[in-house]
Parts: sequence; C-alpha cells; structure tokens
Amino acid sequence: MVSWSARRGARGEVPGQRPRVEPTNLTRVDFTELTPDVLPFLGQAAYIQLEFFENLSRAVATAPNLAVKEGLSASAGVALRKHHGLIEEIREHDAEPEDVMAPFAPALDVYRTAIAGADWWELLLGTYVSAGMLDDYFIRLADGLPSPVRGRVVRLLGEVGASPVLVRELSEGIATVPGLADRLALWGRRIVGDTLLVARSAIREGTGSGPEVEPMFTELIAAHTRRMDGLGLTA
Repeated sequence: MVSWSARRGARGEVPGQRPRVEPTNLTRVDFTELTPDVLPFLGQAAYIQLEFFENLSRAVATAPNLAVKEGLSASAGVALRKHHGLIEEIREHDAEPEDVMAPFAPALDVYRTAIAGADWWELLLGTYVSAGMLDDYFIRLADGLPSPVRGRVVRLLGEVGASPVLVRELSEGIATVPGLADRLALWGRRIVGDTLLVARSAIREGTGSGPEVEPMFTELIAAHTRRMDGLGLTA
C-alpha cells in the first residue's frame, strides 16, 4: 500500500442520492481490471469513511453556532452510516473489520491530519475536497466488484454526505471573510496531491502505474476543478 506523509505540520443533512458532477470522460475508463479484491476494497473504503466522520466531528466541535453544528452533525452521521454499512459488508464475507481495515490505518491517519488544515475553514475545505473526490472514485472503482456487492456499495457511497452544508458554509465565508478565498484556493491545491495518492493506493497491485490509468486521475482533477469553481476558487 502506498504511504505518504503530511505536507504541512500543525499551524499556530438529509440523506439522499449524491448529486453527480457533470458528465466526464471518467466513464470511458474500464475500472474492472483496476478494482482490488473485495475485502481490501471494503477495508480501505470503510476506514476512509471513518476518517471523514472524525474530521466532520471535529468541525462540529469548533463550529460557530448551533445551526452550523446541526448541519455538520447530520453530515457526520452520513459518513458514519456509510462506514457501518461497509463494515457489515466485510462481516458478510466472514472477516473481522478491524483486521481488514488495519493495513490502511497508518497511512490514512496521516492523510486525515494532512487535510485537516490549520483552522476551521481549511478543515471544511479539506473534507469537501477529499470526500467529493474519494466518494466518486470508490463508486467508480466498485465497477469491478462482484454482484450484488457492487450494487450495495454504490448505493451506500452514493448517499449525499457533507457537500451541501460544506458548500453553504464555505461560500458564506469566502464572501464575507477578507483574504479567505485566496488562502482556501491555495489550500485546495495543496491537498489534491495527497488525495490522489489515496486514490492510487486503492488500485489493484501491479495495475496502477501504466499510462492507461492516467485518464482516470485526469478526470478526478477535472471534477475537483469544477467543485472549486463552484465555490469561486481557483483550483
């Protein structure tokens, strides 16, 4: 599994179906040869959702008012529901979730710290970027899973999570806090590389280095650019 280190040190909703980004060439990539075995897929995806839950819980704890806390707590609940759903899939395969997730924990713990940022705003954007890219990515990577696991995983990961409340809070901050837009634009660019490393580490061993997989990452970046554009930020 790929490991990475944080790029910077510490500095002083209602469930539904995930709204899709506009169509891209991502659908042209055959993911079936890139998908790992079922248990590694489920273990990494489950631990990623747990990381999202932890960062969203931290955002709840430091939110400025009760209304924001409520929205973020609902989003955290969606991430936790996805985590538990993936855990149940692991148990359906007669495996212990802790054992299946453990190989991914060290690198993903570093990643969670890396995307948390220096303050509440960077934490929100880091969660928005990472959840948007990785949820979409794992939905597509699920193409190579056997049926009916594939359908259950796609439905589970397709549930709307933190995006609406994060977009609302980030948009308000960008519009009202002087200098925040420039800072968040830079922060968004800094965490994309870490997120792409997570994505690359999920590919079946021996298939993630050839040029045939590069369009997949190109399209992940394109979808990220559209998300940043939607916030009025430069990717």
